[in-house]
Amino acid sequence: MWLVNGLLCKVLLLVPRHQQIVARILGAEYAGPLTRLIGLAEIGMAVWVLSGIRRRLCVLTQMVLVLLMNALEYALAPDLLLWGRLNLVFAVLFVLGLYYYGFRLPAPQAARR
Repeated sequence: MWLVNGLLCKVLLLVPRHQQIVARILGAEYAGPLTRLIGLAEIGMAVWVLSGIRRRLCVLTQMVLVLLMNALEYALAPDLLLWGRLNLVFAVLFVLGLYYYGFRLPAPQAARR
């Protein structure tokens, strides 16, 4: 999710709606560069997820970011969201999945040789 949204939707600006959301929330003047910076941060998140480093902190960070981003979009740009205000429901479901993965499932064991 982080890699696709970060690279395709924000860095490469293949989905204009993402830049429109950023413009609505942070202002139109710098929406292009800010959208790309957010995309780079999302790519960084994907790298962190794949690294497995500090798994629980990574999961907690994702949970906070997803809820924060979706709450802002819900309040300030619901008309630009793919499913409108219903996006928040999908965000909460995603956060619950993250919680289960990070805090209920056992941590993956390193491969044995």
